[in-house]
Amino acid sequence: MFRFRVFVSECDSVWRRRIRRFLSLEPGCELIGECATAADAAVAIARLRPDIALLGGQTPENLLRRIPGPLPVIITISEHGDVEFKLTKPFNILRFREMLDRAKARLARDRLTELYQSSSSGPRSPDRIAVRGNGRVVFVRVTDIDWIEAADNYVCLHCGRVTHMVRETMKDLEARLDRAQFPRVHRSAIVNLDRVRELQPWFRGDSRLVLQDGTALTIAKSHRAKLESLLLSGTPATKSA
Repeated sequence: MFRFRVFVSECDSVWRRRIRRFLSLEPGCELIGECATAADAAVAIARLRPDIALLGGQTPENLLRRIPGPLPVIITISEHGDVEFKLTKPFNILRFREMLDRAKARLARDRLTELYQSSSSGPRSPDRIAVRGNGRVVFVRVTDIDWIEAADNYVCLHCGRVTHMVRETMKDLEARLDRAQFPRVHRSAIVNLDRVRELQPWFRGDSRLVLQDGTALTIAKSHRAKLESLLLSGTPATKSA
């Protein structure tokens, strides 16, 4: 059975006490902290790293921008904001339990996905990358990725005409991929060598890659030598999963 660490931010002390009581009746849930303000919540979530955070007061977007790194599953205690899990006051224990169970189910699916992706005996490039959103998980085959673009705490997986956003840093995703097949070509770009059509000289000592669909990517000088070596050595393509 999975266990879930829960944090609560709610300015109303009566409701905070009520939520604390509701949580005490939930098996597998541990209340690891609580506070009354959004500013305190941002600091505490960054420090405690809960699995689930119940947030009252303001819309979660304003608060979550202050939290670096991976975020917990958010349940808002507000009628504002377009979020997946939302409780509107007044709510009873049945409604609370329903929302908490949905959040726990989402986390359980995510954890099973991570276990699936790391189930081999040694480190290897994943065959698929899980893309989570709108209450579902879509699996993108690594061999379908043309190139990967950094976007703050997200990465964009460019797959033909479709782009998927994944909440993961470029550094973390790069560490999981086969760097002989998906080398970094720029601070904000990783490319699938199977999609490279042409290598061109560019300005100020940089080079440029042109992909099969016509996308042009600049190669930083710091990555050029290694990339040219990979391209000219005839690195075999990654096998399909």
